[in-house]
Amino acid sequence: MAMSPLPDSRTEPDGSAVIRVLSYNIRSMRDDREALVRVIRACAPDLVFIQEAPRFFRWRKRAAWLAARTDLVVLSGGATASGPLLLCSLRATVERTEDILLPLTPGLHRRGFATAVVRFGRARLGLLSCHLSLDADERYAQARTLLDRVGAMDVPHAIAAGDLNDPPEGRSFRLLAGELQDCWTAKPWGDEYTSTPERPHQRIDAIFATEGVEILGCGVPRGLPGVTETDLKAATDHLPVLAAVRLPT
Repeated sequence: MAMSPLPDSRTEPDGSAVIRVLSYNIRSMRDDREALVRVIRACAPDLVFIQEAPRFFRWRKRAAWLAARTDLVVLSGGATASGPLLLCSLRATVERTEDILLPLTPGLHRRGFATAVVRFGRARLGLLSCHLSLDADERYAQARTLLDRVGAMDVPHAIAAGDLNDPPEGRSFRLLAGELQDCWTAKPWGDEYTSTPERPHQRIDAIFATEGVEILGCGVPRGLPGVTETDLKAATDHLPVLAAVRLPT
């Protein structure tokens, strides 16, 4: 299908920056890695918010492989954040990074956040990659912690993205959308549903931004040049979310 253009990355004369942001649950790279690489490269992201990054044997080597194959670098996260990972292009100047482990609920999977503060041109930006709990109460508590962490970054603008395990009508999704811009709602582009690749029927993956970040388009990049249906289905069990945003100075 034809797809309207999504703005390319660029830095404006006034120091503001247009960047591409990708959020993607990659299922620990257990599926077709070459398909995964092709999808990410076709999206040409400046930032990649990954969930379910490799967490076990030689996980750093596998994360570095993915970054190298997609012309990106590892920024933070991975096993040290219990799955969330951040990758970035060389356009980003890194100020600081922090991996955060969230409280462990007995019987449930350990969760965490991969966070960083970066600059594009003269624009400073906080980043947070997340994968929220399958348990509704724990998920809501984690969403509240996410908002607290974004607020504590001491940055003019921030982007949080990830697998929420919650649809837009869910309590945790609504909490986040009440405090942050839901980029799909702000400027729909591409397709909406992120799960599953074979039968997309729900939006449980999302990109959020603080007020002041201009959303230029956001959605599943189905039909983007270089992104094929075959690769989307082979790469992992979620569809990616791609956004273009403008960061003021």
